[in-house]
Amino acid sequence: MKEIKVGIIGSGSIATHKHLPGHRKVEGVSVIAVCDIDLQRAQTFSDEHEIEHVFDSHYDLLAIPEIDAVSVCTPNNFHAEPTIAALKSGKHVICEKPIAGNAVDGRAMVDAQESSGKILQIGLQSRFSAEARTLRRLYEDGFFGHIYYARAMTIRRRGMGLVPTFMQKDISGGGPLIDIGVHELDVLLWMIGYPKPVEAFGYTTRKFGHRHDIVHDGDWDRSKFDVEDFAMGVIRFENDLTVNLETAWACHYQDMGGSFFMGDLAGASYRPTRIYTDKDGEMIDYEPELVTSFSGEFESFHHAIRQNFPSPVPAEEVLMTAKIFDAIYESSRIGRSVPIT
Repeated sequence: MKEIKVGIIGSGSIATHKHLPGHRKVEGVSVIAVCDIDLQRAQTFSDEHEIEHVFDSHYDLLAIPEIDAVSVCTPNNFHAEPTIAALKSGKHVICEKPIAGNAVDGRAMVDAQESSGKILQIGLQSRFSAEARTLRRLYEDGFFGHIYYARAMTIRRRGMGLVPTFMQKDISGGGPLIDIGVHELDVLLWMIGYPKPVEAFGYTTRKFGHRHDIVHDGDWDRSKFDVEDFAMGVIRFENDLTVNLETAWACHYQDMGGSFFMGDLAGASYRPTRIYTDKDGEMIDYEPELVTSFSGEFESFHHAIRQNFPSPVPAEEVLMTAKIFDAIYESSRIGRSVPIT
């Protein structure tokens, strides 16, 4: 088995706690390089994790010919440039979610992937849970019939994020909508076949993150907080499907998360996972037997590289969520629904 050699672009928290251990737990994979615009931070990362090559430019990292793949762990608005450069240099890419800070950058990334023929996988790990896999399989079997309504929600009473730069629009692209809402919406849409969005109505607002008189879970420069801390959207899809999305970093309500969807034959909830249907003239609900025979996020990425398979999380699918988020932000700004093309 040929060893796959990996470079990591961006040496912050997501690289430390997700991408580095994710790659290293896969047999036959080694991480040989890291880069960060803060060279000292990259050097510290290298020293702590025994990584051979250290750079402050992703172009220098990509110039190493033996690197087969890279992780892009930069802030949202800086996903596009290193991803496109990596694909053009012949590297496979696993890029942390969301695909980008906006759909324009996301489209450029998808175009680069299609031109390169390499894998571009977006880091949406919820698709790899046993619960999500189970509901997706039932959907593929036609168990739910026509799915006509769904709701996705991830609400934090207080949870502004671990990294202060998440809170600046020119760096992150947005607040909880594209930070935590992307996980909930993506896994819901994936479980029901990723239908095509048509239009969205949205509302976003900032009520807590800029204030000093509110109990918070951390400290940051309130004057730089310029993203929403609450967002909601009503999204209409082809084939008579409507989805409600609600997400918040902070609010005066309890923590809540999960989703559900309704079909004309059966429905289901996700987190907790439960089936609702009729049988023998009675309404029944139950916990389904979970699918357990599947690979995880990084195992699937490297398996796809070795077998020349398509991306386990196709960027062209995730681009749809970026288009939805752009439409929600624009709808909130102008006060009416926005078409999605």
